[in-house]
Parts: sequence; structure tokens; C-alpha cells
Amino acid sequence: MKILITGFEPFGGETINPSWEAVEKLPKKIGETTLVKAQLPVEFIGAGERTAELYYKEAPAAILCVGQAGGRSAISIEQVALNLMDSEMPDNAGFCPKGLPVAEGGPDGLFARLPARALKETLCQAGIPAEVSLSAGTYVCNALMYRVMTLLQEGEQGGFIHLPFLPAQAAGKSGRPSMTLEMMVQGLSMIIEQLSIHP
Repeated sequence: MKILITGFEPFGGETINPSWEAVEKLPKKIGETTLVKAQLPVEFIGAGERTAELYYKEAPAAILCVGQAGGRSAISIEQVALNLMDSEMPDNAGFCPKGLPVAEGGPDGLFARLPARALKETLCQAGIPAEVSLSAGTYVCNALMYRVMTLLQEGEQGGFIHLPFLPAQAAGKSGRPSMTLEMMVQGLSMIIEQLSIHP
């Protein structure tokens, strides 16, 4: 089994992005599952285009995209992506959409193909803070998740995972929750193991 797993470059004035830091630390294989890892640009259009290129090239059985959600204190397993790009902050290409669709004429929302609640329980039982999230926002992460859900064929799994800030990003900033890189990597590894067990 092959899984495409992606993380993002830094954005919003940060010098690191926990999503890529964690993805990069994952081994090349987890059990019998081969990981195809890629760092994506924080771009509404570019992130989806790069993921589509990799999907058609690698033909994975699942796509797991990972992003940063500053302010959250748990690993968030997203359940739904909205057909909406709406932001007050430009992406890394300078694009700042206001109320635009991800896909013209597409469904208003698309659900992830992940066993979200089972994954949450697995992580929580291991002492890793986790939650099921009903909002991936309306920034690049949501747009990428929506694009991924349009790519997947019948029987293929896919979805989006949000990670908190790393401790280095939260240092000296009161009220900023964080999670260690080691715990993030452990959590992602457990999610991948579950997807491998239930392809």
C-alpha cells in the first residue's frame, strides 16, 4: 500500500510549519505501507495542483494532507471541506480570495474519507490529544482538502489533519497551545497504521 502524505511550507510570518516538520520525520515505510512525502506551497491554487500531480504520478491508495492550525491544542481530524476560499490574509503567492469557490459548480461541501472518530479514539487512548473537527477553515488547508476529495476514486481514502503549533512557535506567547514534534509524529504514525489496517 502507498500513501501520499503532504505538509506545508511556513506561512504567516512563521519560520517553521509543524505539518512539514512532522511529515519529514516520518519513516519511509510504516509496516507494509510506503509513504510518499511532499512539501506543498501555501497557495490556494498551487497546493492542489501539486497534490494532483503527485496523485496521478504515484497512484496512492490514500492521500493524507497535514496542516498547521495555530490556537488548537489537539490533533484535529477534519470531517468536511467547504467549496469556499475566503481569507483576510494572502497566501504565499499573494492571492487573497474573497468568497470564491474552490471548484466552480462543485458541491457546497465534501466529506473526508477517513474513520475520523475511530482515529480520534486511537490517539486519545495513547495519550495524544485529538479531536474530530467540523471546520477546516476557509484558507489554503480547506481548499486543498476539497481538491483532494475531488481527486479520490472509489475505494480510496483521504482527508486532512491539522496540527497545533510546535513549542518553539508558542514560546513567550501567552495562551498559545502547542504540542511536541515527537507526539505529532507518533500521532501521524498511528493514523497511517490505522489506514493501512483498513484500506
